[in-house]
Amino acid sequence: MTSLSGRVTASPAELLHQEVLAPQFRYEAEHLLPSYVAVEKVLALEYARMGLIDAHTATRIGRILDRARTQLPAADPVANMSDIAFALERMVETGLDATSTTHWHVDRSRNDLQACAQLMFAREQTRAIAGLLLDLGTTTHALAASHTDTVMPGHTHYQAAQVISPGFYLAAVCEHVIHTAHRLLATYDRLDASPLGSGAMAGQELPWDRERMARLLGFATVQPHALTGVASRRAVTEITAELSLFGVTVSRFTTDLLTWGSSEYGFIDLPDDLSGISSAMPQKKNFPVLERIRGKTAHLTAFHTDAVIGQRNTPFSNLVEVSKEAGAHLHACCTTAATAIRLLTAVLDGVRFRPDRMRNACEREFLGGFTLANLLNLREGVPWRKAQVMAGRYVVAAMDAGRAPRDTDPALLTEICAAHGIAPADPAALLADAFDLDHALRNKKSAGSVHPDAVAALLKSHHHELAELRRAWDLREHRCTAALARTDRELGLEARHPADREAG
Repeated sequence: MTSLSGRVTASPAELLHQEVLAPQFRYEAEHLLPSYVAVEKVLALEYARMGLIDAHTATRIGRILDRARTQLPAADPVANMSDIAFALERMVETGLDATSTTHWHVDRSRNDLQACAQLMFAREQTRAIAGLLLDLGTTTHALAASHTDTVMPGHTHYQAAQVISPGFYLAAVCEHVIHTAHRLLATYDRLDASPLGSGAMAGQELPWDRERMARLLGFATVQPHALTGVASRRAVTEITAELSLFGVTVSRFTTDLLTWGSSEYGFIDLPDDLSGISSAMPQKKNFPVLERIRGKTAHLTAFHTDAVIGQRNTPFSNLVEVSKEAGAHLHACCTTAATAIRLLTAVLDGVRFRPDRMRNACEREFLGGFTLANLLNLREGVPWRKAQVMAGRYVVAAMDAGRAPRDTDPALLTEICAAHGIAPADPAALLADAFDLDHALRNKKSAGSVHPDAVAALLKSHHHELAELRRAWDLREHRCTAALARTDRELGLEARHPADREAG
């Protein structure tokens, strides 16, 4: 067997093989092999186009590469230097006679081969995440639409502040999912440029048709700069950045769900199959799934930080440190994000809001204080800041008197107004309108507010955006799958050649 290098005569040390190369080989065989095979098939087509191999040889190379999915040799320091690219090269060479492969792999580098395979894998992972995001958006949208008229207290600074609805809150969740799907789409499109043809770093010496190779691999375009093609691994940092950012906000949503599910609030309940128990306290029903979701979002930030630190202060060239080590956790990051998204989707699909508990919580708080100040200003002409002071004093006095918000005291308001030189025409109407819980949602008139009609308008726009995003992601998925099918057709892999049948 021909040596793989004339510069280094020894095979990789057993320590290097066991600790580094073999684990890397297994990882790439599990996750990147389809991409490596696709790239090698396109290279075979290019060699045929340039007249360096004939069409029949290209087809046979394609068939051998297809067998790699089930027959790829193991990492071997002697046979393939424990490198998947060399393993594929050896498979093809041993499957064909030497004269057929004289020019095969001329003018080639592993640098752009690996960069291309890694980028194809990153694209695949991003498309999968996007699909899960859109499923989450659809589930959130449906839940929001069913609770636009249900009242619950909204909090600012950890204090009950104003009346909102679960639908209003969930519309914000849906909006963020859509926002992330848009950002991922923009990231995907900016990264969707083939590095194949960049060579080791400075380009290649044969007239490779880089545009054709890009199309056959489902890329939208070609990475125009050869050095960027092999030196940049921004796909890893940018994809993990988007997932980290999404995780930050998901952690905040999950914190609210944990709060709402606590025994003190009891605003929500989850089905038993998404709940946990206490081994010691039989009265408890826990929601550890929410803790799992929030905990996993922390890993997303850690994975992004790992990718950034792995690239920081390295030369801008092809490096194993950057291409292998700094990108080692992309799959783990995407898997963790996928798990968190699936779990959150299941939670929102199964969650049950408890309107009675939420209404009772609203009725305990003077959530109409802001409305009372507005009414004093608009109906009685009280300057805004003074109206704020008067409304606040009424709330304090009513609380000191042990009154509930709906147990209004017109005489008390009249007394407070008189102390400020104001004589309200109808204090009872002011208080009734300010603290009427059933009208609290509809008091808001601005677009984007908690008013059920405003929430419905938001959800309608979200419905259209989700549909458009799904179409956009489906188009990119189709472009990739159609390109790989076209590659096989051009290689003639749809019909076996008689010589190939004889060769098994």
